[in-house]
Amino acid sequence: MNQKALFDSVSISCSRKTTHAYSTSFSIGIRTLGKKFRDPVYAIYGFVRFADEIVDTFHDFDKATLMKRFREDTVNAINDKISLNPILNSFQKVYHDFNFEWELVDTFLKSMEMDLEETEYDRRSFEDYILGSAEVVGLMCLKVFTEGNQEEYLIQKPFAMRLGAAFQKINFLRDMKADYEALGRAYFPNLDMKNFDQCTKEKIEAEIEEDFNEAYKGILQLPKDARFGVYVAYTYYVRLFQKIKALPSHRILEERIRIPNQRKFALVLKSYVQHNLNLL
Repeated sequence: MNQKALFDSVSISCSRKTTHAYSTSFSIGIRTLGKKFRDPVYAIYGFVRFADEIVDTFHDFDKATLMKRFREDTVNAINDKISLNPILNSFQKVYHDFNFEWELVDTFLKSMEMDLEETEYDRRSFEDYILGSAEVVGLMCLKVFTEGNQEEYLIQKPFAMRLGAAFQKINFLRDMKADYEALGRAYFPNLDMKNFDQCTKEKIEAEIEEDFNEAYKGILQLPKDARFGVYVAYTYYVRLFQKIKALPSHRILEERIRIPNQRKFALVLKSYVQHNLNLL
C-alpha cells in the first residue's frame, strides 16, 4: 500500500466512525448494502453530516465563517484530489471515482447556507431546500449505485429524488419541535407553528405518501447489491412515518418521535426475508 492509499484508508475510517457516531439508522442501512458500496456511502454521509453540524449545532461559533471555510475546503479538495481533512479527502475520492457533477455538491452546500439565514419558507424556497438537502444527496448515492452507467442513472434519477424528499419531509415532522424551539425554523411552506393542526398535518402526510409511492417504483429497479440496503432505509422511514401518522398533531410539537434500536434491527430482519423471497 502506497502512502496516499494509506491516507485514503485512514480517511475512510474517519467517515465510517462519523457515521456510526451520529446515526444508528444510517449505520444499519449502510451495512446492508453490497460491500463495494459501503465505503463510498460512508464518505458521502460524513461530508453531509459535517456540513449539517455546522449550521445546526455549532451555536458558540461563527457559523457563517465555518460554512464559508467548509465550502472553500471542499472546492480545494475536489480540485487538488486530496485534503488533510480526512472527511473531505474521502468525499473527493468518491466524487472523482463516480464522476459526480459539481452541481450536486454546490446545490447541497447552498441548502446548508440557507440554514444560516432562513427561518420560514414559502413553497419555492422549501422545494429549493429539499432539493439541496435531500434530493441531491440521494443522487450522489445513486451515482455510486449505478457505477458510472449514465443511462441507468438518468432512469433512476426521479425516483431517487422522490425518496430523498420523502425522507427529509419525515425528518422535518419528527424534528419539528426541536427545529422550532432551538433553531427558530419552520421548514414546511407557509406554516404557522402556533396553529399547526390535524388538517395541516394530514396535508403534509399526503404529500409524503405520494413521494413514497413514486420512490418505491425506483427501489425495485435498483441493482441487487444496492436494492436491499435502500429498501431497509425505506422500510425504516415508512415505519417512522406510520408512527407519526398515528399521533395527533399536538404530539408532534411535544416530542421527537423515535424508533427504538431493537425495533430497527427487527425491521432489517423482516426486510431481509422479504427481499430474499422476492416479496418486495
